[in-house]
Amino acid sequence: MKLKDLRNNGHAPSLIGSFLYFDVSFMIWVLLGALGVYITKDFGLSPSQKGLIVAIPILSGSLFRLLFGVLTDRIGPRKTAIGGMIVTMLPLLWGWLSGTHLAELYGIGLLLGVAGASFSAALPLASRWYPPHLQGAAMGIAGAGNSGTLLATLFGPRLAEQFGWNGVMGLALIPLLATFTLYILITKDAPSQPPAKPVKDYLTVLKIRDTWYFCLLYCVTFGGFVGLTSFLSIFFVDQYHLSSIAAGNFVTFCVAAGSFVRPIGGMIADKIGGVRLLSYLLIGVTLCMLGVSQLPSLFLVTVLLFAGMSCLGMGNGAVFQLVPQRFKEEIGVITGIVGAAGGVGGFFVPIILGTLKEFSGSYAAGFNVYSLIGILAFFMLMTAQNSWKKTWAMNKSSIKI
Repeated sequence: MKLKDLRNNGHAPSLIGSFLYFDVSFMIWVLLGALGVYITKDFGLSPSQKGLIVAIPILSGSLFRLLFGVLTDRIGPRKTAIGGMIVTMLPLLWGWLSGTHLAELYGIGLLLGVAGASFSAALPLASRWYPPHLQGAAMGIAGAGNSGTLLATLFGPRLAEQFGWNGVMGLALIPLLATFTLYILITKDAPSQPPAKPVKDYLTVLKIRDTWYFCLLYCVTFGGFVGLTSFLSIFFVDQYHLSSIAAGNFVTFCVAAGSFVRPIGGMIADKIGGVRLLSYLLIGVTLCMLGVSQLPSLFLVTVLLFAGMSCLGMGNGAVFQLVPQRFKEEIGVITGIVGAAGGVGGFFVPIILGTLKEFSGSYAAGFNVYSLIGILAFFMLMTAQNSWKKTWAMNKSSIKI
C-alpha cells in the first residue's frame, strides 16, 4: 500500500537519487572509522587518539550540515548536493595521493565532513516531493542511504589489505563519480521549493523549543548509530582480538540492522505515531547498551549490538517522521540543524568510549554512560510530547504523533 502510494505521488527518480547520494556520501563519511585499524598501525595511536580520529569527520559533518541546510533552502537541494559531491572529491584525492602525516589525517577528516552534510540536502529533496501522510516512508527510504556505512565496513578492510588505506581513499572516488553523474541526470527540485529568505530568518527556528527537543533526540538516535559505526571495528579488535577483516564483518552485520530498518521505522511511525514508537525504541537502546557494558561473549555482544542498532535506526526514521510535520517551510534549515545535532552526538560517542577505555582500562564505562543517556532521552521525550500535542492541536494536524 505504502509503496504503491509512493509510486503514484511525488517523483521517484529524485527519491532514488536522494538515496544514492546519501548512500555513497555516508560510505565516504565513515571511511576513516572503517579503516581505523590500519590507520592506527601506521600512526601508533592511543585509545583516545583512535576515538578522536574517527570522530573528527562526524563533528565537521555536523558543522557543514548547518551550511547545507541554509543552502538547501536558498538555492535548492539539488544544486547543494552537486556542490557537496564536488568538494567531497578533494579529501579522497588528498588521502589517496598523500596522507602520510598525522596533521594531514586531521585535515582529511575535517573535509570528509562535507560527505556527512549530504543529509541536509538529500532528505529535503525527497521530502518536498511527497504529501504529509507519506513523509515517514519517503524520508525513511531516502534516509536508508545510511546503509552506505555497510559498504565502508564490509569492503574497506578487505581493500585495505590489498591496496592500503590510502589506496582505498582513491578507490572511493569511483562510486562517487558514478553517483555524481547519475544524480545530475535523474533528479530535479520539487516545485514546492520555498522562496529564499535572509539567512537570519532561517535561524529563528532556534528560538523554538521543539527545535531543541528534536536536536536532543536525534543526538541520541543518529549520534549513537554513526558514532558506534565509526568505532565498533576498533572495539571488536581491542576487546575480542578479531582480525581487521573479521571485525569489519561483525560491524557490517550490526550496522545493517540500523541501516535497513530506518524506512520501517518511518512507516511504523506513520501508522502508530512517532512519539509512541520512539519511546519504545529508547527503552530498547537503554537495555541493549546496558547489556553490552557487561562485555559478554562475542556472540551475545553481537546480538545486543544488532538489536541496539536496530532501535537506533528505526529511531532515526521516527524522528524524521515528526520533523516535517512540525516544520514545513523551514524543512531545509531544520534538517540541517537537527542533523548537525545528530552529528555532534556521533562525535562524542567514540570520544567517550575511547577516553573512558584509556582511563578505566575497560569499555564497560563508556557503554554504561550511553545506556544512561538513552533513559534520559526517554524522559525528555515524555516531556516534549505534552508540548507537541498542544502545538499540533492548534495547527489542527491530523497526523499521529
